[in-house]
Amino acid sequence: MKMDSEMPNRYKKEKQLCQEEHVDVAIIGAGAAGLFAAIWAGRNSEGYPIGITVFDGAKKLGAKILVAGGGRCNVTHRRVTEHDFAGSSPAAIRKVLRRFSIAQTIHFFSDAGVELKEEETGKLFPVTDSARTILNALIDQSKESHASIAHPARVTDIEQLPEGGTANGVKQEPRFRVVLESGELLARHVIVCTGGRSLPKSGSDGGGYRLVENLGHTTTKPLVPALVPLVLEDSHWITELSGVTVPTTVTLSKPSGKRIFSCSGSTLCTHRGLSGPAVLDISRHWLIAQNADSDVQLSINWLPGQNAETVDEFFQSQRTGALGVLRQWLPDRLARRICIESEAPLVGDLTRTIRKKLVQSITATPLPVTGDRGFSIAEATAGGVPLEEVKLETMESRKCPGLYLAGEILDVDGRIGGFNFQWAWSSAYVAGVAVAQSVIEGNA
Repeated sequence: MKMDSEMPNRYKKEKQLCQEEHVDVAIIGAGAAGLFAAIWAGRNSEGYPIGITVFDGAKKLGAKILVAGGGRCNVTHRRVTEHDFAGSSPAAIRKVLRRFSIAQTIHFFSDAGVELKEEETGKLFPVTDSARTILNALIDQSKESHASIAHPARVTDIEQLPEGGTANGVKQEPRFRVVLESGELLARHVIVCTGGRSLPKSGSDGGGYRLVENLGHTTTKPLVPALVPLVLEDSHWITELSGVTVPTTVTLSKPSGKRIFSCSGSTLCTHRGLSGPAVLDISRHWLIAQNADSDVQLSINWLPGQNAETVDEFFQSQRTGALGVLRQWLPDRLARRICIESEAPLVGDLTRTIRKKLVQSITATPLPVTGDRGFSIAEATAGGVPLEEVKLETMESRKCPGLYLAGEILDVDGRIGGFNFQWAWSSAYVAGVAVAQSVIEGNA
């Protein structure tokens, strides 16, 4: 691996290499998907010298990779299926995921000198516990695949040129003019891997949507943060329990009480509301449902796996008082607060009315969510270009021949645990392999 101190010189050299008038493949975005697409485009060139340039306008290359997983980079998960994602249809997502599996992900990084470890949660991280290891590996493999990286180099527009023209007697495929802040160049093929709108400081500020919309694509509405903490009313008692972490089930329901979606996992109480896997996973579902029906409701069960009936029966069988019972399951601060909010005495017998109220507070505390922490905190974006607008065998646009899309710009977002990275690897692999084959065929 190259040391960090070497990176500025490497980028300067790569930026100079990119000041060519024409490239075979221009990749917009040097994040996980962009670098991975470059690697597989180069590896599948079959000895043909494909000109590949990756452009990225962010101040810090790979910033989103570096902050992923708390700086450790959760590369993938031990089991990934289409049901771990939302957005486009499960069948379409499955088709892409099957093209590049978890085993292939592990093998790729192993070949690149990065060993991964599996944790109890099923998440896979580099054994170094450093996201820098992953970024360095991707950059090095891109270089070995003869891809150049232009950074910082922000693409402001992509223009499709009229079809036609020949080279060496062979009709050329559609070409594009890639417009940058510092100039422009021509490209025979373009892969857009700009990400969504999450963590805009990392470079994924939503600009990619405008680029592809100008080329005929649509984006779903609404576009909302995904994997984002939720904000509660300032006066809500949960905000006074900052730091308390417990397993829960969070449920999204219609006003009638009918369940729409639920997520189980660890939940963290914060001074502004709630975070943790269960809340992050349900956030996109709440935001989209709330946009369509403002009366949808969120509630939390502090004893996942238990329902009102079983908890009520347990209270009736105990004689230790409400606090004594709750302490068997919950941290003292949380147990006391639930008792207070339910007007339940900490010791002594419970009346039937109070017991029912206490059980309700335990298994279905209403969550008066007022909003979310926004794209600047969110780990992903819910929404994007529908998969029906690309050919799943190649990730090539159905709207604009020669244009390919991969990663978060598409309407696919996964739950927390490395799933969004696996989507990036799989979709970028498909795009990279396909674009290499297209270039070769065009020069046959």
